[in-house]
Amino acid sequence: MKVENFSTNGLISFIKNTYPVSDFTANLIADNFEPVILPKHQLTLREGSINSDYIFLETGYMRSYVLDIDGNEVTTNIFKPNEMVFEVESYFQRKPSNENIETITRCIVWIGKYEKCQRLFHTLPEFREFGRAILVKGFTELKQRTVSMIKEKSERRYENLLLESPDIFRNVPLKFIASYLGITNTSLSRLRK
Repeated sequence: MKVENFSTNGLISFIKNTYPVSDFTANLIADNFEPVILPKHQLTLREGSINSDYIFLETGYMRSYVLDIDGNEVTTNIFKPNEMVFEVESYFQRKPSNENIETITRCIVWIGKYEKCQRLFHTLPEFREFGRAILVKGFTELKQRTVSMIKEKSERRYENLLLESPDIFRNVPLKFIASYLGITNTSLSRLRK
């Protein structure tokens, strides 16, 4: 649901904290995003479609997931407030996505459509640098998660997530957290005790 009269303050603050830009440039970037309220459990990207939305998640929680060979959902990422949400390969290479992205809670988001963002990438060096900063952060987090899944025991992955993002445990169903950690619901329940 598109909304009117939403303040861009959160989006502008996020832009400026991600890459230092002037107030004028931050406002110029923010003017290319539209505020939308998304209900709980709404897909914003379906596997097989092309990701055309560059989403700033202002409030709420979202996740990306894939279906494994048995048809089970496996959570690949959990997104919290003040993060960008998009599927990199599909967005930039215009390929059908292998992932689904859905809201876990009701969310307020700011959506930058592909065409508008491409215009910004090509005309505004500060937006290119902002985008690069987002990609570097995402790549670094993915690399850390991949290494963690190989080198650390489930207990350590659980402890790290609890330390870094305790809010996730208050807002995200445990089955999604367990899947994200690469463990069963039963194992997560045991760890929480």
